[in-house]
Amino acid sequence: MSLRGKIAVVTGASRGIGRGIALQLGEAGAKVYVTGRDPKNKKVDPTLPSLEKTAREITQRGGQGVLVYVDHSDMTEVKTLFEKIDRENNGQLDILVNNAYAAVDSPEMKVRKFWEADPYLWDTINNVGLRNHYFCSVYAARLMVKNKNRNRLIVNISSIGGGTYLFGVAYGVGKGGCDRMAADMGRELKQYGVTVVSLWPGAVKTELMSRFAEKGLLSTDGIGGEDIKAMFKEAESPEYSGKAVVALATDPNSIKKTGQVLLTSDLGKEYGFKDIDGREIRIDINQWKTKPKI
Repeated sequence: MSLRGKIAVVTGASRGIGRGIALQLGEAGAKVYVTGRDPKNKKVDPTLPSLEKTAREITQRGGQGVLVYVDHSDMTEVKTLFEKIDRENNGQLDILVNNAYAAVDSPEMKVRKFWEADPYLWDTINNVGLRNHYFCSVYAARLMVKNKNRNRLIVNISSIGGGTYLFGVAYGVGKGGCDRMAADMGRELKQYGVTVVSLWPGAVKTELMSRFAEKGLLSTDGIGGEDIKAMFKEAESPEYSGKAVVALATDPNSIKKTGQVLLTSDLGKEYGFKDIDGREIRIDINQWKTKPKI
C-alpha cells in the first residue's frame, strides 16, 4: 500500500495516536508534515517522545518527515501552516489527520461533574480538539478541491465518547462535534471526491494513557479504574490507527465511506491488517457504554 508522492499533515504528532499515524504514513512513503507546540513554549517531559523524533523516524522508515511547530490554539499559526504546505507542494495536499488535542493531561479532566470544573475546561478541550479541526479542514479543503488526484482524505480522530458518556460533558460534546463535522463536511465535499471520516480507536496504549491507567487515574461512571486498567492491557498500539488511515488513503473506493464514523478494528477486519505486534484487534463497544444516572 504505497503513498509515494502523497502529501499528508498530521496535527499533534509528538506522541500518542498522532505519532503512530504519522509513522505509518511515512512507512507507506508519504511526505508527512507533523505539527506540535514548540518545546520552548511548553513544559517538556523528557521521558516522552518529541516532534523531532517523530519527523526523524518518518524519514528513517522511507517517507519524508517535515516538522512544523504550530500552536493549534492560535488560528493565525494554523493558517500559516497550510500556506506553507501550499507553497512547498504546488498546492498539493492529499491527507489531513485532525488529531491535535490539548486536554489529555489537564487536571480538570479528572473532575467528574461538569459544574465542579472551571467552565473554561470547555475551551481547554474544544478550542484545539474541535474548533482547530474545523479551521484545519477549511484550509485543507481549499487545496484538496483544486487537486484532481484520487483518494484525498480528511480524518477526524474521535472516540466512542462521541456516542456515549465518557470522561465528562465537554469531552463528549467535543467528540460528538467531531463526528458531526465529518458527516456534514463529507456531504459537501463528496462531489469533489474528498472523503471525510471520523475515526474511533478503542483503548490505545499511548504513553500518557498507559501511565494514567496503571495509576488508576482513568475512570468514568460505571467503569472503575481496575476495569480500565484491564482494558489497556489488551489495548491497540498508536500505530494501529495509522494502519487504518493508510488503508483508507490507498482504497480507491474510500469515497463510499465518506461522512461515516469508523472503528479502527472494523477497518482492520475489512482491510486485513493487524496491529504492529501481530494481534487482531477487536473492540467491544458495549464494554465502554454506560447508562446515565438520572
